[in-house]
Amino acid sequence: MFENLIESQPKKFKSWGQSLMSVVVHAAVIFFAIKATAGAAQVLEAIIQDTTMFFLKPPPPPPPPPPEAPPPDAIVTANPPPQGFQTVIPPDKIPTTIPPVDLNQKFNPDDFSGRGIEGGIAAGVIGGTGPVIQDETYLQDQVDDPVRPISQPSPRYPPVLQQAGITGRVELQYVVDTTGHAERASLKVLSSSNKNFERPAREVIMKSVFKPARIRGRAVRQLVMQAISFSITN
Repeated sequence: MFENLIESQPKKFKSWGQSLMSVVVHAAVIFFAIKATAGAAQVLEAIIQDTTMFFLKPPPPPPPPPPEAPPPDAIVTANPPPQGFQTVIPPDKIPTTIPPVDLNQKFNPDDFSGRGIEGGIAAGVIGGTGPVIQDETYLQDQVDDPVRPISQPSPRYPPVLQQAGITGRVELQYVVDTTGHAERASLKVLSSSNKNFERPAREVIMKSVFKPARIRGRAVRQLVMQAISFSITN
């Protein structure tokens, strides 16, 4: 069936050149394999020996809690108003018409008890010297008894303008509180003929004493506009 048996085939022998070439190829493969393994080992050793330290920034501390709000009825002003009462003053002129009714107006009967210091309020503090400040500010047409000056000094004439014979006029706007004094924060110069007249005009208003405006006998804050004139008289 088979012409030749497997064992009977002649064996082929490699030449010396082929054997030498095989040895050289295998040696080169082994050499490069060792080199590659050594390089990977050096990289792995460098990674293992890396001792670089990283510091994480701690989270910021939580903000402090907000301060507790004082109770609504607490007086937190540094200069509280005096504890006392308001005075009911009858109007000088009998009105012929019914005044308008302000439904938003606040009325506290405790402020008219007659106990304490006149001009104070029931929610004030004994020994307090601060002004009695109301939230509402009225105009002259809205009050029953408008603001009236009780004492007002003469304006200080600037010497340079007086020697030069220069006259002037300053128009101011301010709020008179319930104690009869002008509120410094509300004082505003509307117009002036000369800037040098403004400071003396402010001094006049801050040194003046007024009769506060009243509505139904209760003292209220009123917005006032006044002109201070500077004239040279013989």
